[in-house]
Amino acid sequence: MAADSIQLPLLIEAEQLEPYLGHSNVLIVDLSKPQLYFRCHVPGAVHLPFASLMKGEKPAPGLLPSVEQLTEVFSGLGLTPDTHVIAYDDEGGGWAGRLLWTLELIGHKHYSYLNGGIHAWVKRKMDIQSEEMLASPSTYKVSLDMTDAVDKDYIVENYQRDDLIVWDARSPEEHSGEKMLAARAGHIPGAANYEWTRAMDRMDALRIRDLDVIRKELSDIGITADKEIITHCQTHHRSGFTYLLGRILGFENIKAYPGSWSEWGNDADTPVELSDI
Repeated sequence: MAADSIQLPLLIEAEQLEPYLGHSNVLIVDLSKPQLYFRCHVPGAVHLPFASLMKGEKPAPGLLPSVEQLTEVFSGLGLTPDTHVIAYDDEGGGWAGRLLWTLELIGHKHYSYLNGGIHAWVKRKMDIQSEEMLASPSTYKVSLDMTDAVDKDYIVENYQRDDLIVWDARSPEEHSGEKMLAARAGHIPGAANYEWTRAMDRMDALRIRDLDVIRKELSDIGITADKEIITHCQTHHRSGFTYLLGRILGFENIKAYPGSWSEWGNDADTPVELSDI
């Protein structure tokens, strides 16, 4: 099967992935907790520590690593221009979404998310593997296109635009200011709060709920496809999923703010709004 014959949707179900297990141009990346990976993972999946996708330095640990670090990460995974990446995790898509957003930034457009991750795979009684899979390293040259990312200054200059909406993926308590995880609590003025796990079906292995229902819920709070959408959380982990969800919903102009609240809330000069839950 030639590489260019692989046509997989952005959101892929376990049954759709199964025929591609072992395919030479499919790279399955598990971003679950290590202890779970070594107990149970999709056959052939390589493990990627999620910390490798973040700069990890305070006050904004969620910022993107350097080009050199990303080159090391993706070469270590064995990524090539023809590789189709399937990402999943054990939490409903936060870290998987962060990986796929990073792939978008480096210009690698061939990727999918395994709906529900390892929970859905196991629930559907698919074959599992416990032994570690080691990637065959490649020489992948990383160059960045930051179209799908924004920085603090961009939001400061644009958050009041009528055609822009900030999607806050944090909890309602963080959004309102009741829960404080930075020097200042609250939210970016005008931001709409749709907590990341609301879109997951807890009764069905954290698979994404009905897309039309989610689209209506988002529309009701001003998150619509005709706007520029900027999503964030505390460190662009939870908003890794909401970015991915927006892409699945067909939001063509969705971007992520990797600095997130850890940067915004620790800056004494950024505008902050408080509200009731």
